[in-house]
Amino acid sequence: MIGIYRERYKEIPVLVIVEDRKKDEALPVFTYFHGFTSAKEHNLPQAYLLAEKGYRVILPDSLYHGERENGISKQALNFKFWDIVHQNLQDLQAIKEELDHRNLIKDRRFGVGGTSMGGVTTSAALTLYPWIQSASVMMGSPKLVDFAKKLILDVEKTGIELPISEAELHQLYQSLETIDLSTQMDKLQGRPLFFWHGDADPVVPFEHSYDFYNQAVEYYRNPENIQFLREAGRDHKVSRFAIKEMVNWIEIVL
Repeated sequence: MIGIYRERYKEIPVLVIVEDRKKDEALPVFTYFHGFTSAKEHNLPQAYLLAEKGYRVILPDSLYHGERENGISKQALNFKFWDIVHQNLQDLQAIKEELDHRNLIKDRRFGVGGTSMGGVTTSAALTLYPWIQSASVMMGSPKLVDFAKKLILDVEKTGIELPISEAELHQLYQSLETIDLSTQMDKLQGRPLFFWHGDADPVVPFEHSYDFYNQAVEYYRNPENIQFLREAGRDHKVSRFAIKEMVNWIEIVL
């Protein structure tokens, strides 16, 4: 039987999805980050499928989401996107440390994935944490600076006045450069990496992940370790097909 356990890892609310009889054993771990305005419970389908295959799956709530929602307005939340990504990166380190402390990671097998904002987080995490063994980016952008500029442009097109100055924008771009995977492909280190993206996505540009993949494959001695799955006509919503393909990939590489 697969169990769903509500826990807190260093004050981070998480769901732990794992086979009941193995919940206290060291297992391969997969941590999956949800998208913007979503919550950890929305990723239970992929977590359940992975748990069936013997993984411990950790679903955290991001800052200002789920159990961490603090009544912030939707407009204010729109300008917290990158604060949330940076906090996700800190949370990932905290989750890893908590699992290490409990001796729950088997043979250093620790993977990370995410949807949209969670996929952006996953890409950034690869620049920081060499202990990540494999990763899955579901309709996320590995081009953080380019994506940030796209988001700003989208706001400007609406006529809304940006609540940040040009100097603050410049500072934002500089901070993102340090975790922009597209400019640090040497950090990939041949680690298994899976991309899925619908080519009709109106939110996160399909070209960001697809162009990255075509460049990144040159950094792999074993090109089969990096995969890109394109879904024709798919918009900004992960399909059941994509979830099953991601789970099959993780089972092979982690």
